[in-house]
This record gives sequence, C-alpha cells and structure tokens, in this order.
Amino acid sequence: MKNILTFGTFDIFHYGHLRILERASKYGSNLIVGVSSDKLNFNKKKRNTIYTQEERMHIISSLNFVDNIFLEEALEFKRDYILKYKADYLIMGCDWTGKFDEFKDICEVIYLPRTPDISTTELINKIKKL
Repeated sequence: MKNILTFGTFDIFHYGHLRILERASKYGSNLIVGVSSDKLNFNKKKRNTIYTQEERMHIISSLNFVDNIFLEEALEFKRDYILKYKADYLIMGCDWTGKFDEFKDICEVIYLPRTPDISTTELINKIKKL
C-alpha cells in the first residue's frame, strides 16, 4: 500500500481541485489530504476563505478517491505530517515546484501540472465583476 499526501485550501471547490486530487490518487492506494485551517489560510493569503474549514473538509471527504483528511494547522508541520501519515509521495501543484524538495529525504516529492485557466482567485475575481 502506497500513501499519497497532498495539501490545499480547496476553497470554492472547482474542476482544477478535482483534477489534481484525481491525478494524485493514481500514485498509490491511499490518498490523504491536509486541508488548510482557516487560520493558516488567512496567514498565507491574507484573506478569509469563503467556506469554513469544516465545510471544506466535508467537501474533500465526500470524494470517493480520498481516503483520509486532516486539518493542516501550520506550514512548519509538513515534515511531521509526512512522517505521521507515512507518506510515500508528497504531491503538490506545479505552482509549488521546488518549495518542498527538502522532504525528498523522507518521501518522493512530485509536482503535478495545474489545470489551465482555473484558480480560486480567478473565480473570486469573476464573481466580484458580476
């Protein structure tokens, strides 16, 4: 059994989120998703999420190819999360390329291409213009 670990905010869940999680799930038999807490997300992006951490976790846990979820409390705990969940693979979007290479000593780090022309920020901006 191979454990795959990925992280994200997953606010305003969209096709790009679905695709990266689907593709990540193909790397092993157990997809574990860390959903960024509301506090962590605000610290990273300087804005509140549209959906609460509980709502976002519920959305992600409803996907049939997601096996486990947890709340990611701090970026500094990445190594701890990788070890705790015995990740064979850490998979992130290519917008993070190189940023998690420090974990190559404990798992394989893979950066997947993002789905073109879609992001939560773009969606929020489109909605604001309506």
